[in-house]
Amino acid sequence: MSTIAGPSPYLNVLEKKRSWQPVPVAKGAVTEGAEGTLLKALALRHLEIPVKELLEQGMQQELPSTPGLIETLRSNQEDEDRHLAALNFVVDAHGTSEKAELEVMSILKAWNEHPAHPILKAGIMERAVFFVALPFFRQTGDVGMRTVSQDISRDERVHTVVNAMVSKELGEKESQSLDKLRAATVAWLFDDLGKSSNQWLNRDFWLRQSQSLFLTGKAPEMAATRSSRAISFFESPNTSLPAYSR
Repeated sequence: MSTIAGPSPYLNVLEKKRSWQPVPVAKGAVTEGAEGTLLKALALRHLEIPVKELLEQGMQQELPSTPGLIETLRSNQEDEDRHLAALNFVVDAHGTSEKAELEVMSILKAWNEHPAHPILKAGIMERAVFFVALPFFRQTGDVGMRTVSQDISRDERVHTVVNAMVSKELGEKESQSLDKLRAATVAWLFDDLGKSSNQWLNRDFWLRQSQSLFLTGKAPEMAATRSSRAISFFESPNTSLPAYSR
């Protein structure tokens, strides 16, 4: 049964989603000192389809009957395919780190083996891991990375809201062990950074943001990323800009 009274928030979210299509991007200059971490962030694309699979596992279990819940989760699954395609276009332009590509498989295994509810795991992965990786692209990457980050972030904001609502309806709560897994994942991601007067290259800054996102769902120190480094159309060739539709 549904635990939500009144109009369905899932249908409301679904109506506001904006469709887009990824396109190939050109390689540009990235911030010096961010190169290794950007390749690690790209390696995290291997978690996109597993998030889709976590949602599928969640839908195979008993869920609330709130109208629009299943339709919204299905829509979010489709988004994961689009995210992977967009990130693969960035990989085509920038290449990969063989070491990072191997290491992320161990991270994926740990997430898959954690006993938390699949939808709760997907929510934490998106809220406290992806939402530090994506701003890192936006602050230190080139135009192609920034464009992809903005479009994926728009979807992920919806995903985190939906996963949180489902988890709340189910009575599922974050555990200490899930927090440790989140922290280990982010520590790996930003391990190549150290202390820096440039906060976007400061390891501790990013670790703090992830912890804040896990605990409260907010990261006040990252407020600047919402508007800064936005893509101006004159900065990028048309081939690097996504196609939108309603």
